[in-house]
Amino acid sequence: AQVSQDFELWQAPDPVEVETLTLTCTTFGDGPTGPVKWLKGKDSGNETVYDQTGSFPRVTRAVSWSNTDFTIHIRDVQPEDADTYYCVKFRKTLRGEEEFRRGKGTEVSVRETNLIPGILAAAVVLCFLLLLGLLVALFLYRRKRLAGQAATSSFSTIPLHCCAGTPSTSSKALDAETSHLPSRKSSKEDNEIHYADLQPLPAVPRRDRNPGAAMSEYASIKVAAQ
Repeated sequence: AQVSQDFELWQAPDPVEVETLTLTCTTFGDGPTGPVKWLKGKDSGNETVYDQTGSFPRVTRAVSWSNTDFTIHIRDVQPEDADTYYCVKFRKTLRGEEEFRRGKGTEVSVRETNLIPGILAAAVVLCFLLLLGLLVALFLYRRKRLAGQAATSSFSTIPLHCCAGTPSTSSKALDAETSHLPSRKSSKEDNEIHYADLQPLPAVPRRDRNPGAAMSEYASIKVAAQ
């Protein structure tokens, strides 16, 4: 069969270093009958990465219906995918398929993911969160403790008022001490009032007074009648 001499095959030769690989190949002019394949490796026994009839789960055509654009995408690139890839036009013969035109090759390098920076970053973030949680817990604890101390202080400074009719040991003692005082009729105004009378002790003759003795007073408290 006559083959046009103006047939060309163009392949992007630039090195590629990516996670999702795109290999570009375009044909121009009329070529012989036969498929276009992607091969991996420089040796004659190179591996077929893609052809139009096989099944390649990780490889898809960029333009599946095109007869001139044979660009492919390779997903989930692994370190073992690093190599030189060739776009090759084959010609059908009576003996099968033979190579007609080969592209210049695209060198692919795959860089392994370095996990150490990611792990360090995650550890730093975790430590920061733990420290922040510790500071928040300490702040809440101190706030609760100060609130408790303030409540105790407020309670201790509240004056204690004894009301008439409230049974207590102090009121009983006061009743016993003031039982000799003249009684007074209680009124509604006296129900919650306490009295204190300061009276001097009877004068004691100087001759009977002990040396160094001093005058003293006593307090008598009147509690409203119940």
